[in-house]
Amino acid sequence: MMTPRKNLSSLSGRSLIVLGILGLWWCITSSHLVSSVLLPAPTDVWIAMLNLFRFGYNGTPFWQHYLLTLTRVGVAVSSAIIVGIPLGLFSSYNTTIGSLIDPIIQFLRPIPPLAYYTLLILWLGIGEASKVLLLFLSALPPIYLAAYDAVSGINIEYRNNAASLGANYWQIFLRVIFPASLPAIMTGVRSAVGMAYTTIVSAEMIASTSGIGWMVIDASHYLKTDVMIVDIVVMGITGMLLDWFLKQFSHHFIQWQGRG
Repeated sequence: MMTPRKNLSSLSGRSLIVLGILGLWWCITSSHLVSSVLLPAPTDVWIAMLNLFRFGYNGTPFWQHYLLTLTRVGVAVSSAIIVGIPLGLFSSYNTTIGSLIDPIIQFLRPIPPLAYYTLLILWLGIGEASKVLLLFLSALPPIYLAAYDAVSGINIEYRNNAASLGANYWQIFLRVIFPASLPAIMTGVRSAVGMAYTTIVSAEMIASTSGIGWMVIDASHYLKTDVMIVDIVVMGITGMLLDWFLKQFSHHFIQWQGRG
C-alpha cells in the first residue's frame, strides 16, 4: 500500500510530465516549426474545448455525444459480464459445459472485432444494435477467459476442505469457487472495458453519425485539428477514470484480493 508521501511524489512526477509536454507543445507551435493546421497551439485547443462544451458539435451538445459513447460501452460490457462470468466459471468447473462453450470463445478470441463489423452492419444496419453487439463480442472473451482461468487456479484444498465439511456441489461453487475467482475476474473486466472502449471509437469512425469517435473522423474531414485533439484528450481521460473506478471498486468490495 502506497504511503501519502509516495502518492504525493507520484502525483508531482505526473504533473511535471504533463507540464513538460505542454511546454514542448507550446515551443513547437510558437516557433512555427509545424503548421497550425497539423498542430494547433494549446490556446487554440483550449478555446475549441470551451466552444465544444458550450455550443456542441454540428448542432448537438457535446455531452450527448459523450454519454452516447459511454452508454454503448456500458450496455455491452454489462451484458458481457452477465454472460461471460457464468460461462467461464461453469466451463472450467464442469468439463461437459466447457467442451461445448470453450471452442466457441477460443475461435472468437483472436479475431479483431472490426473484422466482422461489416457483417454486423449488413445484418443489423448501422444503428445501435450492431454497435452494441460488436462491443459485446469484443468484451466477452477477456471476461470469459479470466473466469475460466480463475477456477483452474484455485487451490484444490479449498474444495476438498469444503466437501469434507459437508458442502454439496452448488455450495462449493457459490461459497468457494465464485468468491475465490472474483479477483481474477475483475482483472478480466478491466481488460474487457478497455477492449470495448477502444472498439467503440473505431466503430463510430466507420459507421455512425454520433459519438466521440464519429466527432474525430468528422472533424478530420474539415481539418478541425483542434476539435480532434480535444476529443482525443477527453477519450484518454475517460479511459483512465474508468480504469481507476474499477480499481477502487475491486479494492473496496473484494478485500480478500492478494491474500493467501
